[in-house]
Amino acid sequence: MPTAFLGIDLGTSGLKAIATDDRGAILAQETVPLGVERPHPGWSEQDPEDWWQATLRAVDALHEQAPEAVASVRGIGLSGQMHGATLLDDADAVLRPAILWNDGRSTEACAELERRVPEVRAITGNLVMPGFTAPKLLWLEQHEPEIAARVRRVLLPKDWLRLRLTGERASDPSDASGTLWLDVGRRAWSDELVTACGLAPDAMPRLCEGSEPSGELLPEWASRWGMSPGVVVAGGAGDQAAGAAGAGVVRPGQALLALGTSGVYFVAGDRFAPHPERAVHAFCHCLPGRWHQMSVILSAASCLSWVTRLVGARDEAYALALAADVGAKAEIPVFLPYLSGERTPHNDAAARGVLFGVSHDTGPGECVRAVLEGVAFALADGQDALAESGAPIGEVSVIGGGARSALWVEILAAALERPLSVASDAEVGPALGAARLARLAVGGEEAESVCAAAAVERTVEPRDSLREALAGRRRRFRELYPALRERFAS
Repeated sequence: MPTAFLGIDLGTSGLKAIATDDRGAILAQETVPLGVERPHPGWSEQDPEDWWQATLRAVDALHEQAPEAVASVRGIGLSGQMHGATLLDDADAVLRPAILWNDGRSTEACAELERRVPEVRAITGNLVMPGFTAPKLLWLEQHEPEIAARVRRVLLPKDWLRLRLTGERASDPSDASGTLWLDVGRRAWSDELVTACGLAPDAMPRLCEGSEPSGELLPEWASRWGMSPGVVVAGGAGDQAAGAAGAGVVRPGQALLALGTSGVYFVAGDRFAPHPERAVHAFCHCLPGRWHQMSVILSAASCLSWVTRLVGARDEAYALALAADVGAKAEIPVFLPYLSGERTPHNDAAARGVLFGVSHDTGPGECVRAVLEGVAFALADGQDALAESGAPIGEVSVIGGGARSALWVEILAAALERPLSVASDAEVGPALGAARLARLAVGGEEAESVCAAAAVERTVEPRDSLREALAGRRRRFRELYPALRERFAS
């Protein structure tokens, strides 16, 4: 009897579900869009019920597209946006909208957490940043004390979906690394950090590795989708680790550039290698005994969405066509892509986007190209920080929605001064990784064979003429943030 696996990836702008066969080929896929609420400047929230309804819609659609495949599902893997605080009471009821990874309200709470636990960087290997989960609880103490008093547990977004699907409260080390409650080197919760945020250690979800079973699909959902009883739900992973598993980036030195809502430069490793001084993230990978380093920018493909609206283009494809019509040697403004603040290397929630050097000759195409270049320059800053940390960067694969743009990948290769391989199925990376983790959780296969490198659709070499054209603008880019830092803060 054929066997299939589901991968569910809860992103910020949409939930994607895919079905794969037992060789990893994608049989069906569906994406359900999600919106973000911004009730105050710098805030970013979603209603968890919207995640659940999107999950039902997506898997229902897979069942309609490929009923026989879905009926043969033996395992489900979960991936999701990291850091989000889904706040639950003692009956597991949601207390308020989830506070997301790109929410900047907790800046002052970060300093308070460092005051309460001075060893936080040594335990977690990471800077305390507003987007991480733990500071959100301290913000809640001060600003919504009536809610804080009722919080009994906090689940990450994908783990809340797991609770709905299985009834189990569980997480995995890769996603838990982004909470600031995990001793990342030990791959275990830190009781000191947990209690510092007003939570009881025994209220934390059980940890299991991403490739291990975390529970079984509840009978009501198995019946809804025509599945047999006993479908395994894997531990799963945070979206970046899942994307790496989907692209086959699991061995030391392999690297991944993910161009989603945010932008991530991911380097796999076999040891815990923190470098918080430059805001490099040191997290667990989604496979046992493996870790990774990341540089993160909070706005990547979301910048393209923003500038598309700004210039009045009918869609992003048309905006990219406008940029392609502008030569690299034209007078292009310099863009700081800090629309939601920034992480690597600045760790500045107050930073904001800037278009610098606009003139009467600046048109829509120049603005769009400036955005593509600005994101590339920010990722190049992250590459520099990773190199300083000793990360052994080898071959770099590109995934995410931004990888669809040949122009953008060409600009990235020139800015990073290295060849980039665009993976086939580049847009389904985290969902594919989640499906692969489900396959591993069902048992019997080697991680390296299941998490094999994706087929390369094309390799883009850095073009000398473009690299030279970008060099001057990157110098101005690197000068601009230090000149504006104090202005942002005020």
